[in-house]
Amino acid sequence: MNTIHEAGCLVAGEWLPGGPHAERIGPYLREPVSRARTAQDEDVTAALAYARRSAKRIARLAPATRAGVLERAAAAVTAQGERLARLLALELGKPLKDGRGEVLRVADTLSVAAAEARMIGGEVLPVAGWARGVGNTAITQRAPAGPVLAITPFNAPANLLAHKLAASFAAGNTTIVKPPPQAPAVSTALVELLLEAGMPVEAVQVLHGGGEVGAALCAAPEIAVVSVTGGVPAGHAVARAAGPKRVMLELGGNAATIVCEDADVAQAALVCARTGYSNSGQSCISVQRVYVHRSRFEEFAEELTAQVKGLVVGDPLDPATDVGSMVDDDAAERVVRWTAEAAAQGARVTAGGTRQGAVMAPTVVVAPPAEARVVREEVFGALVAVLPYDGFDEVLEECNRSSYGLQAGLFTHDVRRVVTAWRELEVGGLIVNGSSNFRLDHVPFGGVKDSGIGRESPRWMIEDFTVTKTLMLKGLTIWGDE
Repeated sequence: MNTIHEAGCLVAGEWLPGGPHAERIGPYLREPVSRARTAQDEDVTAALAYARRSAKRIARLAPATRAGVLERAAAAVTAQGERLARLLALELGKPLKDGRGEVLRVADTLSVAAAEARMIGGEVLPVAGWARGVGNTAITQRAPAGPVLAITPFNAPANLLAHKLAASFAAGNTTIVKPPPQAPAVSTALVELLLEAGMPVEAVQVLHGGGEVGAALCAAPEIAVVSVTGGVPAGHAVARAAGPKRVMLELGGNAATIVCEDADVAQAALVCARTGYSNSGQSCISVQRVYVHRSRFEEFAEELTAQVKGLVVGDPLDPATDVGSMVDDDAAERVVRWTAEAAAQGARVTAGGTRQGAVMAPTVVVAPPAEARVVREEVFGALVAVLPYDGFDEVLEECNRSSYGLQAGLFTHDVRRVVTAWRELEVGGLIVNGSSNFRLDHVPFGGVKDSGIGRESPRWMIEDFTVTKTLMLKGLTIWGDE
């Protein structure tokens, strides 16, 4: 019998005892793996009041103090990596190798946030460059914006919590975390490690629950900034509920990767196979559409299919597993259904197309029509569609037909194509000689169109979690007054 991991609500510095709970059924084990204490209306009210009272306490912490906490937390995460990876496998069906990779990124993210905390400052403005400014001095600083609400997703619950919470704390804010219902235990475990590393209890609260908890928090006047990672409908709902607040949205994607005729096709197929099915394709930048020049199309499709058939599918707790389960049966069934629709429209299914419970067999759909759902919509599952193209301008236009614009990949050795794609593709990032599914946590990340607003990674998130305050010194100048 598997141990059920408890996930409490942290409100006003205390883990709440008793109360209503929600169980998480592991999608692979198909039995309870965690139990979260769900927040009630009175918990939300108490958390908001505490966040308002705690804001000044956290803002007064020196950047060096904040950085020290985050550095110790990074070391603690590294030491507890196997435990966290196992929780990811139990709650989400994420293979251990993927979970271990996510935990390594958590430690890196905390370390990067610590470094960025030490760099927060301001500038002396050149006011004396204009006649009305002569004889005066103006100075700016980055000040904490106020209580932050962090709403995190199920697909990377540890690392994306680390991004939001670490950047908010580095900026000097208190944070209310609303974790995903599918991953309460791993989210709670990460917060516990941060507290053990010295994060003040005033700096973080955790409220488990569904959309109603998130909506109440978003609408609350005590919240200054809302940062959410999730699907497009959820993002739109957050924006409506938040109203005139600062809102950062990292939403969905329908990532395209282009393979040109001069590419190393075998290497491109290997990379797309490895990055199209990690976490069962449940990533906003997972490889979904691969456009291959017609002269290399069949070669690529054959090579990709062979690579995909070699992936190890099964128990996420087995270190050899490449593909575990999706988040639940419904998610896997949707991918099966969309695959069948594409086949009925004339596509070839050269691998997969079936499921066993929540485990989706890695699926390759070759030459689906442009209007098929596996091409036009976000699959967010273990499926890659392969499509031919003839001209480079044509394929760029086809990539841009999507309502999403997060990241794209490009395999080519032609620098002119690289520059053209970087300029013309409507995305937030382009990966050259790699697939769309690559991210460095200290590099800005975010999209355009339906993929969201703002940029993640600690440095850019700190900008969103702080406000610029100006100090004007009338009659006092460092520039000269003549």
